[in-house]
This record gives sequence, C-alpha cells and structure tokens, in this order.
Amino acid sequence: MDDRAYLKHRQGTPDRRLAFFQGFLREPHQVGSVIPSSRFLERRLVKISAVGEARTVVELGPGTGGTTHALLRALPAAAHLLAIEIDPHFAALLRAEITDPRFSIAHDSATAIATMLASRGLAAPDVVISGIPFSTMPDATGRAILRAVWSSLAPGGRFVAYQFRDRVAVLGRHLLGRPEVDVELFNVPPMRVYCWRKGHGKAARG
Repeated sequence: MDDRAYLKHRQGTPDRRLAFFQGFLREPHQVGSVIPSSRFLERRLVKISAVGEARTVVELGPGTGGTTHALLRALPAAAHLLAIEIDPHFAALLRAEITDPRFSIAHDSATAIATMLASRGLAAPDVVISGIPFSTMPDATGRAILRAVWSSLAPGGRFVAYQFRDRVAVLGRHLLGRPEVDVELFNVPPMRVYCWRKGHGKAARG
C-alpha cells in the first residue's frame, strides 16, 4: 500500500488517536504510548515478523488496530490473525470495525494465548507480535507472558516485541536467549523492535 492509499485508509476509519489516548488515560500501565504506531513502525514490524509467510499470527495488545490492519494487509489469504486485547473498549472497537474473515479477537490476558488458540481451533502460531508494555507490569507477569508465548509458538516461529524501553529484552534474555534488535526512529516515541526465533525443540528457561 502506497502513502496515498494508506492515508485514505486512515481517514476512512474511526479516530484511533483519540480512542488510543482515552485508553491511555483509563489504563496507562496497559498502554505503552499516548498515540498509535506510525506507518514506518508498522512496515518494519511486518518485515521483521515475516507475516507474509505465516499461517497463524497472534497479536498481543492491538490497541485501536493500526498495527492490526497492517498485519492483515500482509497476511496470506488462507492465514489467520488472532488478536488478544485486555482492554474491553479496544476489544469492542476492533470487533465492530474489522470484518475480515481472517481475523478474530479475544478479550483476555496475554497469558491465555494457548487457551485462546485452542478454543478457536488454531494451530501453533508462526508469529507472535506484542505491543504490550513490559516496563509497566510486574516482572512476574512479564515472565508469565513470555513463557506463555514461547510455549505456544510453533518450532521455527518468531516472537516480535516492539517497546519504548528494554524491559522485555532483560526478561527475555534469561528466558529465551538474546534477541535480534532493531530500532524505528520514525515513531513517537522511537521504538526498539526485538525478535526471538524459536529453534526446534527449544523451550523457555526458568
């Protein structure tokens, strides 16, 4: 999608910036920024996660859906995107707005990823993408999410987390090993993008 088509797409959708900011005011510890991701960050996430080659994708913390729409544009026709959102307002917004048959949303915690996949008859994900802010949650919760993600991920799959701070990398280094790291400067705030690749038979430590 070129920039002109992208802007037309954005103008034809609800005011995500206002909804995102309202979500930040409601639950600041659950929302990592006061504004949604930029198109530059969305494109970088699509590239790093290799969504175009995936069969099952899970997005944790889709918020108002900017990144979700970018993932759907790159997703193969026979694939499926499951979004898991803990904020009921964001979940309701996406459930009403997105009618793509390749998409489903669950209002639940990220730690419930295995249950949400099983209840929908979905295979182990090739990609899990997370925008939830690990820096604002207790370490025990962050570790529980990482273990849930890693155990559900298909062998050879990727876990991609985009974060303002490096807390997920600190937690993930112990549980998952060292990630690949990229940075997207054309976003407010600039975002680090971490990527772990799951080797065949590799399990999270601790």
